[in-house]
Amino acid sequence: MKIIDAHSHLWLSQDTMVEGLPIYTTANGRSMFLGEEKQMLPPFMIDGRNSAEVFLSNMDYAQVSAAVVVQEFIDGNQNDYLREVKRQHPNRFFVFGFCDYRKSGYLEEARRLIDDDTFGGMAIPAHRMIGSDGRISLNSDEMMQMFRYMEQRKKILSICLADDDIQLGEMEEIIQECPTLKVAVGHLGMATTPGWRKQIELALHPQVFIEAGGITWLYHDEFYPYPGAVRAIRQAADWVGMDKLMWGSDYPRTITAITYRMSYDFVLRSDELTEAEKELFMYQNAQSFYGFRHLVSLPYIRNMSE
Repeated sequence: MKIIDAHSHLWLSQDTMVEGLPIYTTANGRSMFLGEEKQMLPPFMIDGRNSAEVFLSNMDYAQVSAAVVVQEFIDGNQNDYLREVKRQHPNRFFVFGFCDYRKSGYLEEARRLIDDDTFGGMAIPAHRMIGSDGRISLNSDEMMQMFRYMEQRKKILSICLADDDIQLGEMEEIIQECPTLKVAVGHLGMATTPGWRKQIELALHPQVFIEAGGITWLYHDEFYPYPGAVRAIRQAADWVGMDKLMWGSDYPRTITAITYRMSYDFVLRSDELTEAEKELFMYQNAQSFYGFRHLVSLPYIRNMSE
């Protein structure tokens, strides 16, 4: 089957501030992250560049035909870089625009990005909008104007919610006010937290889908082959249907611990999902939701160790 990654990240450099603390590249794949040096990339990516070229090499090796690139406060604004990535690789990437929603007055910039055919929608890391930087309401006047404009322009909202129900009421209002706005909720609703079912059930609305970006990070403690992650996918499918779920890797964060192929092949090797369900989860839902065309077919390349 073909494979589509519904949640990934790209950047040329990290240099930003979150909750009053700096995030910046150091050396050997590491970054200073909220007061602690972290292994942000695999140690062989020594220049700190999380580039499309390196990602494409990983995608080709792992036979991933296309990827959706979202954006996050902790990576800094990557609009300019993603515009170039999309221009160079139009059939391999779907890219989201991004604004600093923490500061009022972003609507004009958001409208320019929404009108730019490069970007398929806007990404909002809403789980970063309830901390010490101040609570930003998703149903504020400026946000709602942006969502209505996105709906008019048929653009997609990618959003990751806080791991409790603090933003669910706001999301329900957005969904009701913008009934044709397509929404992708990230991180499988934060499946390891007590209230995750409520996030998953947002997908009972016809225009809302769930992507599982970072699921191997959520189940990091149990490690490969992630039986708890497979059970969570199965449970979410029982709640809203497998036709509402999409695989995502959260590349490159997750491949500091595992290979890119490992971030999905635990799903393909599982006997808890049918082959038809795996095809829906791994590419068919994402292909329809994001409108991918002309997916490349990638051969399996044997390793030297085989």
